[in-house]
Amino acid sequence: MYGLAIKRELEAYYGSEVNHGRLYPNLDDLVEVGLVEKSELDKRTNQYELTEAGHDAVLGQLEWVLDRFVTDEARADEVRALLEE
Repeated sequence: MYGLAIKRELEAYYGSEVNHGRLYPNLDDLVEVGLVEKSELDKRTNQYELTEAGHDAVLGQLEWVLDRFVTDEARADEVRALLEE
């Protein structure tokens, strides 16, 4: 995704405006620690993509959350249903 598309996705998710001045430094921080790769789409637009380390971090976070959420078979079925959507 390019930066503005990421901004729009975050605003839709959170239901409020994302500060442009905070988004790009945060993306740069993710690039710096190796979780996101930044490339030039054109002279004015950067494109961002998860690295393997970023992908692993996302999966690790999901696993951590699910380990705490899925405490019985009914909840496991609920999570499976969400994943199938």
